Amino acid sequence: MSSVRSPALPLRLARRLAVFLASVLVASVLVFWVGSALPGNVAQVVLGVQATPEAVARLEHDFGLDRPWPVRYLSWLGGLLHGDLGRSYLTGEPVLGQVIPRLGVTGWLVGLAMLLAVLLAVPTGMWAAVRRRHADGFAVSALSQVGLAVPGFWLGILATLLFAVRLGWLPANGYVPLSAGVGGWAAHLVLPVAALALVQASVLTRYVRSATIEVLKENYYRTARAGGWRTVPALLRHGLRNISLPVVTVIGLQLATLLAGAIIIESVFALPGLGRLLLDAVAQRDLMVVQGIVLLLVLAVLTINALVDLSYALLDPRLRAERRGRG
Repeated sequence: MSSVRSPALPLRLARRLAVFLASVLVASVLVFWVGSALPGNVAQVVLGVQATPEAVARLEHDFGLDRPWPVRYLSWLGGLLHGDLGRSYLTGEPVLGQVIPRLGVTGWLVGLAMLLAVLLAVPTGMWAAVRRRHADGFAVSALSQVGLAVPGFWLGILATLLFAVRLGWLPANGYVPLSAGVGGWAAHLVLPVAALALVQASVLTRYVRSATIEVLKENYYRTARAGGWRTVPALLRHGLRNISLPVVTVIGLQLATLLAGAIIIESVFALPGLGRLLLDAVAQRDLMVVQGIVLLLVLAVLTINALVDLSYALLDPRLRAERRGRG
């Protein structure tokens, strides 16, 4: 039996890898096509409105913009395979060199916001489910419903007015690298992380609450309670794995929303992350920078979704059993 099952796992992994690579390829085509279809003329933006048509045509030739679309895409794709995102039309600097310093800012913002959202949503969602027939449980559910309708940037503005302008507890904007000191780094991230995390926590709380209610109806939970387990220990011991499935699913699905929200939050708090760089590049028609950043964001979403898909087998024993039966 083991000799039959062993090749099945590498085959499934190879199939998933093929789907992932195909998704990345399709995404690269769409990113390049949308970037090329944006209105305006890059050479005209670089040279200014007073440039002559001859000068504009000459710069377009230097940029390679006069070549057919498929040729330009294949050239860009060839650079990507070697880790080259191209060069900025405005500065001539490598796009990767502009992205890497800002990647850490966005990475800390998104990572800490998601971690805080999970830490808030799991206990509050479980509490709202256990206490759903009481006033406090209803209040938690109502607050999470309100959080779904509140934009993150609006929370960021209100938090800035209260904690930065009125109370003076935290800086209103800017960023301090971690290497310059943990205190300054953390102080500049508290408000943007909280503004981004609270919206995501509201979404996750609803899913955790629904999943917990389902666990409360299961026979294994009732058996544990009948055996003397208290509510919270019984949930943590016998239901946490089932509760974690919707949380992991929503994290994967909400990553794109979180990244989009990070772009706005970076603008509100003047954080030098990928979002600020992307907005500046769009305003200046620097298409190489736009395409490079968007492709990296898409790649991050696809990677997280692939990891979420693979994690299901670890979280749900029934899926492992089903796959072994098929193997």
